[in-house]
Amino acid sequence: MAGLRQSEKQHTLTGAVLKNTAYVSMFIDHLFAIIFLNYMNLHRIDGAWDPRLVPIYRAGRAVGRIAFILFAFLIVEGFIRTRSRARFLLRLFLFALISEIPFDLAFSGKLFHWQSQNVYWTLVLGVLLLILWEYLSYNRRVLTAASRFLMTAAVCAIAFLCGTDYRFMGVLLILAFYLTREKSEGVRFATAGLIMFFGTWGSNLIRYAGKYTAAYLFRTSLREMYGLLAFLLIFSYNGKRGKQLPKPFYYGFYPVHLLILYGIARMIEVM
Repeated sequence: MAGLRQSEKQHTLTGAVLKNTAYVSMFIDHLFAIIFLNYMNLHRIDGAWDPRLVPIYRAGRAVGRIAFILFAFLIVEGFIRTRSRARFLLRLFLFALISEIPFDLAFSGKLFHWQSQNVYWTLVLGVLLLILWEYLSYNRRVLTAASRFLMTAAVCAIAFLCGTDYRFMGVLLILAFYLTREKSEGVRFATAGLIMFFGTWGSNLIRYAGKYTAAYLFRTSLREMYGLLAFLLIFSYNGKRGKQLPKPFYYGFYPVHLLILYGIARMIEVM
C-alpha cells in the first residue's frame, strides 16, 4: 500500500500538463528563432553577432528543445487512444497543409520554401509509420524484419528528402516512443537519447557534407540533448488526459503564432 502511494506521488502530471508545457516551450523556441535571431542579425558588430546576446539566444533555444520530445510522446499517446486513426491522421495532414505558408514565412521570409517543411509533416509521417507497423503486425504473411526495416527506411527517406522539421530523427523518435511504451524508464530514456543524438548528427552529416567537419557537427548536434529534460515530465505522467483546452486551439496555435511572430519580426525590421 505504501508502495502504491509512492507510485501515485511520482506520477502526478496529466496529459494536459505535458501538452501545455510543450506548447509553451515551442513558443519560447520560436520567439528566439524568429524575433530574437532577427534582432541579432540586425545589430551585428563587425559582421558578427553581439557576443552578449549569443548566450541568451542559446538559452532560449535550449528551453525549446523539450517541445518536440513532448509532442512525439503525446502523438503516440493520441495514436493509441484515438477512436479513429484515419481521422487522427487526416487532422494532422490538414493542419500540415494549413501551417506550411506560416512556417515558410516565419523561417525563410518566403511564401513557399521547398527546402524545409513544418513539423506537422513529421507528425504525419510518424503516425503513418505507426499505422504501417500495426498493419504488418496483424498481417503475418508480410511480417518480417526486412519488411519493417525497408518500410521505416522509406518513411525516413521521405522525411529527409522533403526537409520536414527534425527530419528522420523526428520520425524515428515517434516510432521509439511507440515501441518502448511498455519498457522500463531507463530503456525509454536511453533509446530516445540515442535516436535524438545520432539522428540529428547523421542528418547533419548528410546535409552539410563538405561544408562543415564531422567534429563541428558533432558538437552542434549535442545541443539537441537538452530535450532529454522532457523526460522529467514524461516519467511523471499519470496516463490521464486532464483538463485540456479545446482541440481547435491546440491545432490552430501552431500556424497562428508563427504568423504573429513573423509579423512582429517584420515590424522590427522597419522600425
